[in-house]
Amino acid sequence: MQQIIKSKHIVQDVEKVVKNIHHDRLFILVDENTNSFCYPLMDSSETLAKAKRIVIPAGDTHKTLENLSSIWKQLTENGATRHSLLVNLGGGMITDMGGFAAATFKRGIACINVPTTLLGAVDAAVGGKTGINFDGYKNEVGAFYSAGFVLISSDFFKTLSLTEILSGYAEMIKHSLIHSQTDWNKLLAFPFDDINYEELNELSFRSVSIKQRIVEKDPYEKDIRKALNLGHTVSHAFESFAIEKNTPVPHGFAVAWGLIAELYLSCRLCDFPKEKLHKTAVFVQHHYGAFPIACDDYERLYEIMTHDKKNEDSAINFTLLSDIGNVKINQNVDKAMIFEALDFYRDSVGV
Repeated sequence: MQQIIKSKHIVQDVEKVVKNIHHDRLFILVDENTNSFCYPLMDSSETLAKAKRIVIPAGDTHKTLENLSSIWKQLTENGATRHSLLVNLGGGMITDMGGFAAATFKRGIACINVPTTLLGAVDAAVGGKTGINFDGYKNEVGAFYSAGFVLISSDFFKTLSLTEILSGYAEMIKHSLIHSQTDWNKLLAFPFDDINYEELNELSFRSVSIKQRIVEKDPYEKDIRKALNLGHTVSHAFESFAIEKNTPVPHGFAVAWGLIAELYLSCRLCDFPKEKLHKTAVFVQHHYGAFPIACDDYERLYEIMTHDKKNEDSAINFTLLSDIGNVKINQNVDKAMIFEALDFYRDSVGV
């Protein structure tokens, strides 16, 4: 079972975990940003100082087969064996790709995740989903492969811009929607103009705990883990469309926008309360702005949705809600209703 550690002393905790995992060689994967801004927070670690550092370009657009191949190559050239250990130090792109590299190299080597972004901490680092983008589609190729440990520290959150914090916060809002109104109310009241990082760390750990409990019940997404897909059918379409247009958007912003559309579907098809839809939409519009789409884009967005991994046969599969904490998985939605939800999204964010 994946162990989640709420770290107050990240260097000491990483050293303790690494020393407790038998390995012959140690590698640390970073991107150019985390190499510059986050690795220095770890430079007092004698253990990590001995590791071979693998640096790849930053950004989700670089979560590619070419960069995955580069990781494999550097592992091979530096003598990695099936008994080696990979530390993934970075945001969601690093833990996604590093996890997939660990899953596939020598048919699987041990890895641990040290997320440096709020998004990475509450989403990608936990739950064992790994992968890369392929042929223009988000996370098209991947595997379920859990890091043995995930260490979460707010020390890294202090290095983040407000945009990066909001990107992770959208996943936290999703977790609250599938869990409880108390969590949802608390998250919508958080003051972003005066961030309390200790409180943010507590909220993030609470969010991770919600996800972990779901994953433990259904590690391979056969049933209740599908609850975690709320907002993501539309958001992945927005992300892929943005990449096509060479205007990539942060994953969490796409999730926030996707939540508006999918809560609208929840309202229309599952009687989700209208006032909670509108309260969430107002929060998203205020903090996340808008992803500009036009009616002429709907056909392409729909086509992208047909490639979503959650689909069965030709039906587009959604996770919806009848209320906060009341999840309805495996909801098939027709094209006309999806277009209606995109209309609502555009009206809500002022596109």
